[in-house]
Amino acid sequence: MRLHGPAPPLGAAAAWFAVIGAAVGALAGAVAYLAAPQVGAYIAAILAVAVLVAVTGALHADGLADCADALGVRGDRARRLGVMREPAIGTFGALALLLWAMLLVAALARLDRGDALRALIVAAAVGRWAALVHAAITTPARADGLGMGFAPRAPALAIASLTAAACALALTGIVHGVVVLVLAALVAVLIAGWARAALGGRTGDTLGATVALAEVTVLVALLWLS
Repeated sequence: MRLHGPAPPLGAAAAWFAVIGAAVGALAGAVAYLAAPQVGAYIAAILAVAVLVAVTGALHADGLADCADALGVRGDRARRLGVMREPAIGTFGALALLLWAMLLVAALARLDRGDALRALIVAAAVGRWAALVHAAITTPARADGLGMGFAPRAPALAIASLTAAACALALTGIVHGVVVLVLAALVAVLIAGWARAALGGRTGDTLGATVALAEVTVLVALLWLS
């Protein structure tokens, strides 16, 4: 994503990311919880995913699609970064979005509606925390864009970490909470490694992809653990 002028200091808001994520997850989960008795689990799950995408302006989904398109590019870092800024979505990006949405819907539909509500709150909170971890262990790939403006400081990262951990442990239990936190951190580390090797560092797209992939990882893990 190209910005006009200097990148905004998004890192200043990092302490609130897990809280904001929990609120977004609660909204999507409430929609699924209320709709499930009327329209069934699968349609309720689709509505919940639609809320997740709509509330965030499809920012994280767009990041996932752009990163997937970069995976299919043959060329140097500049070529990959250029493809990620193209407005059109390629084959890899479309497939990534389809698989991501299918996994989200399938996982949510298989969970009891109360469990689905709690899982969405945890997934959205922990997913945004994972993006902070990703940002903390990578440097910006370019001098403009959201990746440049997102540099969480240690105090903000600590607050967000405590918030995400408290949310996960309180809503899913100690064992399940620890598992999802570890898995989300692993997602952040893996994407950070790929970003450094393929792009030279983080971008707004890699941050968005981290949120999207951490969310679906948490939901699938909670389904498996249930």
